[in-house]
Amino acid sequence: MRPPEDPRLAHEIEITPAFHDLDPMEIVWHGRYVQYLEQARCALLQRFNYDYPQMRASGYAWPIIHLQLKYVRSAEYGMGLGVRACITEWEHRLRIDYTVRDLATGARLTKGHTLQVAVDMRTKEMLFASPPVLFERLGIPLP
Repeated sequence: MRPPEDPRLAHEIEITPAFHDLDPMEIVWHGRYVQYLEQARCALLQRFNYDYPQMRASGYAWPIIHLQLKYVRSAEYGMGLGVRACITEWEHRLRIDYTVRDLATGARLTKGHTLQVAVDMRTKEMLFASPPVLFERLGIPLP
């Protein structure tokens, strides 16, 4: 069982699907959700001044090695969506959990998570523990 989410490590953005986000069934195309998660992840990491440019400057790349999504209900054109991203693991990898919900009703539409690992940009080697810079930026003591 996962520990309760720490609100200091979470952030929500609002998105309104555009016409170009729709599939032939006139609902948001499933692949669009990955872009929505990316927008929420970047907004979350910006809060800690550790978005992709800062990651690169610190000497680490953080590629996504796993993505999981579960579609519960469809999002539609013009629907206000809340996309919440929350960091739930950081010691050996960066796990971010996501929830996409209908802002009008609060109904959950999609949930998922991504896993990212630190890669030393100089050596191109994957690290088996997150570098100290991540803990520093998140304001979490080193283990």
